[in-house]
Amino acid sequence: MLYSLFEYLQQGNIPGSRLMSYITFRSGAALLLSLFIALVFGRKIIDRLQLMQVGEIIRDLGLEGQMQKTGTPTMGGVIIIISIIVPCLLVGDLTNIYMLLMIISTLWLGTLGFCDDYLKMSKHDKEGMKGKFKIIGQVGLGLMVGLTMYFSPAITQREVSEVVIQDNVETVVTYDSQDVKSTQTTIPFVKNNNFDYSYLTQWMGEYAQAGGWVLFIFVVIFVVTATSNGANLTDGLDGLCAGTSAIICVALAIMAYLGGNIIYATYLNIMYIPHSAELVVFMSAFIGALIGFLWYNAYPAQVFMGDTGSLTIGGIIAVFAILIHKELLIPLLCAIFFIEDLSVMIQVAYFKYTKKRTGTGKRIFKMTPLHHHFQKQGNAGIDALLQAPLRAIPESKIVTRFWIVGIFLAVITFVTLKIR
Repeated sequence: MLYSLFEYLQQGNIPGSRLMSYITFRSGAALLLSLFIALVFGRKIIDRLQLMQVGEIIRDLGLEGQMQKTGTPTMGGVIIIISIIVPCLLVGDLTNIYMLLMIISTLWLGTLGFCDDYLKMSKHDKEGMKGKFKIIGQVGLGLMVGLTMYFSPAITQREVSEVVIQDNVETVVTYDSQDVKSTQTTIPFVKNNNFDYSYLTQWMGEYAQAGGWVLFIFVVIFVVTATSNGANLTDGLDGLCAGTSAIICVALAIMAYLGGNIIYATYLNIMYIPHSAELVVFMSAFIGALIGFLWYNAYPAQVFMGDTGSLTIGGIIAVFAILIHKELLIPLLCAIFFIEDLSVMIQVAYFKYTKKRTGTGKRIFKMTPLHHHFQKQGNAGIDALLQAPLRAIPESKIVTRFWIVGIFLAVITFVTLKIR
């Protein structure tokens, strides 16, 4: 809205009207606006949730301080969603396809998570929505994003036409003058960091490019579903999901800014994606929303995000990475999410296997998702292969250490792009 108004004011050469044409200014404004909304209106939303008695249902898992959280307001993800959408509507370019896709993805998964939380509250049941319906919603979003990237003429890339190398150092990078539709994406450790999905469908002959797009859409669906569920599982300790996600988002925002600016893309010899710099405005709003929410969600939490927040956070990260063609970096950048996912899958599979073989199910971890493993006392009557650490680690220390690991993973992700 404000972006369109300032564009109109530019026609009259009104002083200051060009400010909104700068990505950096609008990104800063989006971050400050979202932070303000989360801090000021977040308090009012929490009070409202308390009046509505929208409290978290806690299972007694024998963890220290766990039952004290019973009744803490949940569905706080509404704070995050509002804090993202309002700044984007005010300072974002609503004609940009990337911005529109991110807003739709936020509302899509926010609605899915809200329905899940509402069912939990109305039924007073921790289960909520059946898992298959969540998967259908996530797959539906992945399909929509993948097909939009295929059909929209506004989503393109500009491929490198020439790289001049002198004394084993890249000195000049030149891009083609025309934007093209491509299934290229970014991968680490290889020269030029590019991989084309159509390489895997060369056996299809003249249909190799179409086959590459089909494969790409399947990858999109998998990444959206896995990352959304990973964030959902990570949301088990105060501040864990919000803090970890904020670190990931800073890394993605930097990648989007560099890849959306032809000068920086040329200098760094990375994939240039025309018009994608608008995503930095969205991500800035997202970062501000997460930090503002963390003000109330840090230990001891005054509000929980619920599935309204966690499903949305994971989905936003996945779709954003896909739009800037960095989806194959997600397993490293978001390794915490995927380790949480894997810990649950491994635990369940091993328990079923040992129960079938011996009649008694055994565990690998003391408890899953993985963050609960560190909360549980070792050798406390739990038949688990991994008992370390023997002493339970305080919740706040676990969260801080996960944040440190998240920072380390973000740095390593950037480093891999220069190891060729």
